[in-house]
Amino acid sequence: MEEKQILGIDVGASGIKGAIVDLDSGELITERIRIETPQPATPEAMAQTVIELVDQLGYPKDKPVGCGFPAVIKKGVALSAANIDPLWIGTNVEETFGKAIGSKVYALNDADAAGIASLYYGDGKGHNEGTVILITVGSGLGSALFTDGVLVRNTELGHFTLEGQVAEHYASANAKKRDEISWEEWGYRFDKYLLEIEKYFSPDLILLGGGGSKKFEKYQHVLTVQTPIKPDRLLNKAGIVGAAYHAYQYAGLPATT
Repeated sequence: MEEKQILGIDVGASGIKGAIVDLDSGELITERIRIETPQPATPEAMAQTVIELVDQLGYPKDKPVGCGFPAVIKKGVALSAANIDPLWIGTNVEETFGKAIGSKVYALNDADAAGIASLYYGDGKGHNEGTVILITVGSGLGSALFTDGVLVRNTELGHFTLEGQVAEHYASANAKKRDEISWEEWGYRFDKYLLEIEKYFSPDLILLGGGGSKKFEKYQHVLTVQTPIKPDRLLNKAGIVGAAYHAYQYAGLPATT
């Protein structure tokens, strides 16, 4: 049914990605479009990029759009801006993008979007008891925390202190690139981060998303955490899928099967 085909947009510090998602299957039914995030990543510039993405996909203006956004999001408003322009702080993401594209936009934290996709379509499916944490490895370290299948929004577990600095400055994919280290060397850093997650949350399962999840075999052997850990099978399309599901849910459309 067409009403279950929703556009999901995944806004990142380096790229803005989008595709139309079939919410019965969780599959992308169009090409995944990726456009470089403008620099500086101001609200005006990013809105223009979103217009371009929506136009390329030919998405109708009378349908809802989901948007995963790299910030703490409350009632559509960005309350942080770790890897984007600080002008976003206090800006309503839903209104900014909605006015630009002429559609109703439903925004949430980007890692939360990836976590929702995992819970409904990926390797988090069926894990409705205990604690599941998804970590997105990209420009930063995003996190989605679920307890008994319920999302705890905006956890931002990449922002605690590790080795005297913000964790994502020490152990993100950007940190690997900045310091010109191998995936194995980076894996030792990431392991320290995961050990902190394990110590404070005692998760039953850790899932990985984002671009860094695709390189898991290059650092898996150096990880010492006892919690079961694996890349979520949705990999870096999870943000798009979860954003689309979020829009579908909050637009009040019929429940998915």
